[in-house]
Amino acid sequence: MRGKAWMLTAVALTGLGLAQIRADGSSTVYPITQAVAEEFVTRNPQVRISVAFSGTGAGFQKFCRGETDVQNASRPIRKSELEACQKAGIQFIEIPVAYDALSILVNRQNTWAQCLTTAQLKSIWEPNAKVNYWKDLNPAWPNRRIVLFGAGTDSGTFDYFTEAIMGRAGSIRKDYFPSEDDNVIMRGVTGNPYAMAFVGFAYYEENKDKVKAVAIDHGKGCVLPSRETVLDGTYQPLSRPLFIYVNLKSLERKEVRDFVDFYLSPAARRAIRSTGYVELPDEAYRIGQGLVARKKTGSFFTDLPPGTPLAKFIEELRKEVQ
Repeated sequence: MRGKAWMLTAVALTGLGLAQIRADGSSTVYPITQAVAEEFVTRNPQVRISVAFSGTGAGFQKFCRGETDVQNASRPIRKSELEACQKAGIQFIEIPVAYDALSILVNRQNTWAQCLTTAQLKSIWEPNAKVNYWKDLNPAWPNRRIVLFGAGTDSGTFDYFTEAIMGRAGSIRKDYFPSEDDNVIMRGVTGNPYAMAFVGFAYYEENKDKVKAVAIDHGKGCVLPSRETVLDGTYQPLSRPLFIYVNLKSLERKEVRDFVDFYLSPAARRAIRSTGYVELPDEAYRIGQGLVARKKTGSFFTDLPPGTPLAKFIEELRKEVQ
């Protein structure tokens, strides 16, 4: 369903004279924007939308150079990125669009690692890790090397995972296999019975027949990633909000404004649900519509702590319109 990183996916009719919208950034948010764009273009065939995924970090570089209209992000904008946008005169509106359960996946043949504590996850993924074999976690487990796959350094998923598990963004062992393309990561897990990976929830949902999710114990018992555990706040600390950032100048174009309005409308909910991610309460989308209508720019979530439960996030979101 999804192409390789940086491959543009035209989700509209080709031809001359069509209005153009450019989106890039997170591979995690890519399926959401792609699905919403397909639904929008079905209703508005005069618009052409190109959706790419070069990673949240690389996407912000393009966005802050004014090269894209919509930035997909699996983490809030960093202060350094905010400063780059400010220097370039790029104003934007920050809009939450869904919630994710960042998932730890293993091969279907893995019958031993059904639940891991966050401390065990850290011992596997931290720099200079002493855990290299499955038996290093439990003597009863296989004497086989853990083959690790995960997001590359341009990915917001990489930033979020390392901050949530290691306590510092970018802190990770060097001998894992990184990729900005989640499909490459999924192939790594399905192809090796001793593999482990971290990816967005939608990629787990799409490949449930090929991989298994590991339950996470953050001190209150083992919890699997699911829509229900995101909504009730029990899947910690890997639940996270997903965003789009919209260039304020781009919103002056009717096709961009119409697309963003549609993205936040009830009509787009089906498309968001189809990706496997957790849609936000209706209130959150109404707040997003209010931010767009008022052209309220800037970031409200730059310092959002990892693992913020959905209920707390909505509470913080309400403050944007106060």
